[in-house]
Amino acid sequence: MRAVIQRVSRASVTVGGEQVSSIGPGLCVLLGISADDTQKDAEYMVRKILNLRLFEDEEGRAWSRSVMDRHYEVLCVSQFTLQCILKGNKPDFHAAMPAALAQPFYQSILEKLRSSYRPESVRGEAAADWLQGSVRAQPAPTRAGHQRQRRSRRGRVLGEGALTLSASCT
Repeated sequence: MRAVIQRVSRASVTVGGEQVSSIGPGLCVLLGISADDTQKDAEYMVRKILNLRLFEDEEGRAWSRSVMDRHYEVLCVSQFTLQCILKGNKPDFHAAMPAALAQPFYQSILEKLRSSYRPESVRGEAAADWLQGSVRAQPAPTRAGHQRQRRSRRGRVLGEGALTLSASCT
């Protein structure tokens, strides 16, 4: 399982020119489910998404509050393209979980997010027709001087509040 997580001041999903979901301040999560992901991987990812300290505290200290601490929202978008493997110049999506299995697995992740947090603060959209859909995220502003990037074993900072995470608990 792979996730690209970005702090946002707002984000929305548009399909066929119509906005189908949106949030205010919080996290926009693009979630790629692989064929070998388990419920243990899902639980790990839910825990990380909700507990990552990506926001400032009341005194302005960066990287000290989570989305739950700040009572912000989460927009989780299923994105099988995160499981892409390039074979030359051609993308290969065989590592992604097949759609028939991925949809219920993704729904179970949304339910875990909602039951672990506030149900009304979690929105989710499956990228059913990714050629016609788009995710628009306005990055949350970062304070000058806080450009230090931290790297962990399973995540890496991309900049402007975006972070990639991988879960492999097997």
